[in-house]
Amino acid sequence: MPAPIFLGDEVSAAGFRLAGARARVPAPGEEASFLEQARREAELVLLSAECAARIPAPLLRRALTAPLPLVLVVPDLLGRAEPPDLAARLLAQLGIAE
Repeated sequence: MPAPIFLGDEVSAAGFRLAGARARVPAPGEEASFLEQARREAELVLLSAECAARIPAPLLRRALTAPLPLVLVVPDLLGRAEPPDLAARLLAQLGIAE
């Protein structure tokens, strides 16, 4: 199985490289094309929250809901963006949110 691919900032990328992932740091505006390329190359794609925030919503939604490859948004190490709160969103969709 090929190594996962991480897309995000350089500091986080260094840590993911140490963990065995292939890490890439897209320049502003290149996030969507990097995501599409990563989806063709890996079975697991990890996006920093900051990187995910700069990807057009329809493309990000399609990537997150596709069965393969698995695409996950991980917390931003530098704290510049937060990943979506999936539990709160699910509770709201079910009509049981507080």
